[in-house]
Amino acid sequence: MEHKDGFVEKQYLGRDHFRISIRLVMAIFCFVAYYLTENRDRDGELFLIVGGAILIASVVMMFMLHFRTTVKNKSVILDGLWTTKLVKIDLNSIVKVERAPYSTYIINNPVYNLHQKGKIRFYSGGKDAVHLTDRDGLVYIIGTQVPGELERAIRNEMKSLG
Repeated sequence: MEHKDGFVEKQYLGRDHFRISIRLVMAIFCFVAYYLTENRDRDGELFLIVGGAILIASVVMMFMLHFRTTVKNKSVILDGLWTTKLVKIDLNSIVKVERAPYSTYIINNPVYNLHQKGKIRFYSGGKDAVHLTDRDGLVYIIGTQVPGELERAIRNEMKSLG
């Protein structure tokens, strides 16, 4: 008997609105500098190439999967990009599930499996996160675009444990 996934979310590396706007401002600066350059043959071409490269890299990053969050089989599975290790959090050891803001900072860097001060962080974008605390006091902070659905899926899986 196959178990249907309770929750699946894919988070992409280049879809954070703040970082997209930074890359677009840099590309626009390069194109304006190209337009305003008097000697376009030598100096201006570099601005045009760099602006185009920024736009191409931005588009590629929008389709680059950072990590996938899946809730199934009484566990939360976090599968990262290419060479990262699969992280499986067993829901039998989780004692507390809560939804909270990811961070108080405006700008947060994408992280995968970052161990820091008794917390393990997973984040790509968004403002909210689900905090999972295990029996040993270790806190897993999973950044998500849909915190209500992730929290509900985790609680439903924990209820099915009995």
